[in-house]
Amino acid sequence: MKLPILAATLAALVLPSAVVAREPAPPLYQAVMESDPSLPTHTVYRPADLAAVGATKLPILAWANGACANEGDAFAKFLTEIAGHGYLVVAIGPIVGPKPPTAGPPQRPDMNAPPKTTSSQLIDAIDWAVAENARSDSRYKGRLDVKKIAVMGMSCGGLQAIEASADPRVTTTGVWNSGVLGTGTGGLPGANVTKASLKALHGPAIYVSGDASDIAFGNANDDFARIDHIPVVRAYEDGVGHGGTYGQPRGGAFGEVAVAWLNWQLKGDKAGRAMFVGPDCRLCARPGWHVERKGLK
Repeated sequence: MKLPILAATLAALVLPSAVVAREPAPPLYQAVMESDPSLPTHTVYRPADLAAVGATKLPILAWANGACANEGDAFAKFLTEIAGHGYLVVAIGPIVGPKPPTAGPPQRPDMNAPPKTTSSQLIDAIDWAVAENARSDSRYKGRLDVKKIAVMGMSCGGLQAIEASADPRVTTTGVWNSGVLGTGTGGLPGANVTKASLKALHGPAIYVSGDASDIAFGNANDDFARIDHIPVVRAYEDGVGHGGTYGQPRGGAFGEVAVAWLNWQLKGDKAGRAMFVGPDCRLCARPGWHVERKGLK
């Protein structure tokens, strides 16, 4: 066989893997991260040109950081990716500024330290967005879908998301690298949740983590096993630890999964649904990913 033909044959053999690993759909809009004077305790991510969004209303995501940290830019790549797909994201904490290149997202809080943030700040984020949507001189006047609200968080922030999800306005919950601790008889500083708190979840939920090396792996599995009253997904990726993929370009694989879930739950997107539903769901078929589901339709 001639070498050019051999090369073409080999390329054809590896093509299916290349298709599986293809880049996710690009964001619809360029997104910005900013401080808003009317909410100095939080950081806002949004499409840069709100006029370009047109009549489409932006669903709302309230985000809580790892370690319950008061750093609104700690997950900037991940949250910018989400905002670029047509969301208003309100993260707990102000913009702190550049960090060392080796710094990852905040990890675990000091169990004996006072809380840096609280779950109530997720409610503050929702309250602010709803008010801005109604305020006559707001840039967000009539642009937000206040009936489509997600609450998500990573690690300690995931516990804050669970606690805040008792709010009846919450449509869906995302728990990233997190789960209620141990037997769930007590929470962490800043997140007062127990296993009984899971019963207050009233919309579809997704738990995403790293593999067994992730300190939250067992807690996430236990939460998933206990939840039997709402649709829920449990997914994790081999070779990923507690730090997730948030710091990778566009938030890495976790960014893609988050966008798909939000697009499905808050926009009714069929492609987002296909990531999670069916025996051959796209995430199920992705090498290195493990997916369990309950109650999905």
